[in-house]
Amino acid sequence: MKVLKAGLAYFAMTFAVGFLLGALRVALVAPRVGDLAAVLIELPLMLAASWFICRRLTAILAIAARVPDRLAMGALAFTLLMITELALAGPLFGRSLSQSLTGMATDAGLLGLAGQILFGLVPLLQLKRRR
Repeated sequence: MKVLKAGLAYFAMTFAVGFLLGALRVALVAPRVGDLAAVLIELPLMLAASWFICRRLTAILAIAARVPDRLAMGALAFTLLMITELALAGPLFGRSLSQSLTGMATDAGLLGLAGQILFGLVPLLQLKRRR
């Protein structure tokens, strides 16, 4: 149960940061430097936030330093992120599911997806770092 709580909290807290940074990226940065450069600017900030949030949550919630627990936490957070992102694409950006998936095939989209995969692996990567 702690792992589920940790995965949900990791998703929610990181999503909140990502929503803010993503809004700034789309509204202010991308129009000036382009989509790919904007993602390149945002991605390190998001990964740093993910790292910090995950480290705090695993300590506060006492998530075991075990591969299955860390993988489950990250997989849940990643799954929730992808579902939420695809679900919000229509209402917020007027894109269909097909358009959202096609957007992931661009350079900026692939870079963003790679960052999202790393987000999901952060709990496991932190475990490996501590050994």
